Amino acid sequence: MNRRYNIAVIMGVGLLGGSLGLALKARRIAGLVRGVGRRKESLDIAKSVGAIDEISLDLKAAAKDADLVVLCTPAALVTQALDDLRDTIPAAAIVTDVASTKAMICAHAEDTWPRPLRFVGSHPMAGSEKFGPEHSDVHLYDGSYTIMTPAQDQDATAYHAVKALWEAVGSKVVELPAALHDTLVARSSHLPHITAACLAELAAQFGDDIRPVIGNGFRDLTRIAAGRPEIWRDICLTNREAIVESLDAMGERLAAVREFIARNDAAGLERFFESGCEARRKALGK
Repeated sequence: MNRRYNIAVIMGVGLLGGSLGLALKARRIAGLVRGVGRRKESLDIAKSVGAIDEISLDLKAAAKDADLVVLCTPAALVTQALDDLRDTIPAAAIVTDVASTKAMICAHAEDTWPRPLRFVGSHPMAGSEKFGPEHSDVHLYDGSYTIMTPAQDQDATAYHAVKALWEAVGSKVVELPAALHDTLVARSSHLPHITAACLAELAAQFGDDIRPVIGNGFRDLTRIAAGRPEIWRDICLTNREAIVESLDAMGERLAAVREFIARNDAAGLERFFESGCEARRKALGK
């Protein structure tokens, strides 16, 4: 049975936070949704589109009577928010987040929060290159996966409540250790975004001359490069080791392909593209 929350607080009411607010209200999971942010203008937009009912610029004040808090800020801001919440929220309140890096955040919570831990690490694999509350979508989480990264001393009630929350807004939940999560998303999400930015930069060096030869392949590959720079800055800085390892692995593969082309090695190139085609099918489970 889905739990109903009297007061849900969403810190960071952009695309993910705004969409969650709409879903909580549409499915009657929360009686009141309070949005917290740094800019009143953005919060006013979130309220105007129906994503939140109340606005606040102060997380501590907003969360004092909350029974659910969801942190939808950039990853680098989550640990400070956890510090602000630790001695502020009611003892029975449940806290989760949506950050796409988990090891640093979960380790900080385990080091600083009382046990059993009522913070539950989450990462919904939903979103787009669009950002801001004006793009909030009540169906954003439908059919998505949400990765949950439980702690060793996790409060079981809090864990099951967060799992039920994501399922209630349409997501399928998968459990992973925080470190493994960060390794996997470095390959599946963070490296692709860095690659997209690099491709866009290389093409843009030719200015207007490149436009007539831009096709759907370039548009598809570089779409995510339009995401918010500060979000991806923080992702890189909070998942440094896994991303550096992924970049090294990518560099090795690019160097190998370069050699195939430089040596006019038709057989090597064909094997490379066959391997890539098969690897894509395997990664997607086809």
